[in-house]
Amino acid sequence: MANATDTTASVQQFAAGATHAFKDSVEKSMAAIVEMNAHSKKNLEAVVASVTAATRGAEALGARAIAYSKKSVEDQVAAAKTLAGAKSVQEAIEFQTGFAKSAFEAYVAEVTHMSEAVSASLKESMAPINDRVTALVERVQSTH
Repeated sequence: MANATDTTASVQQFAAGATHAFKDSVEKSMAAIVEMNAHSKKNLEAVVASVTAATRGAEALGARAIAYSKKSVEDQVAAAKTLAGAKSVQEAIEFQTGFAKSAFEAYVAEVTHMSEAVSASLKESMAPINDRVTALVERVQSTH
């Protein structure tokens, strides 16, 4: 009878230990899932912020390109009218040379501004992603 009581106690102790271990395992798994979900949510928010910033940058560049094109056409029409009114070949050549120089300078300035805008837009759109990568690296380093 003592053997049966010892066996029953051992089985109950084993069952209690197994139940406790299972409960701890489930709690740890649930905590890991909650943490993973929070991390995934932050990653998704970073992607959305990145795409939003990239979209703003693309819209600004598109608007700037349209404005430059419109001004360029207007300047060319005005130059053609002025050139048509030249009183001599020398005056036409001087005007055309001046116009070509100013048009080229405007083009170079616009390309410079556009490349700066693209760079700023890329930097802004990558910032949320970079922040998430930094957070991940810090988390990995803190676990070691």
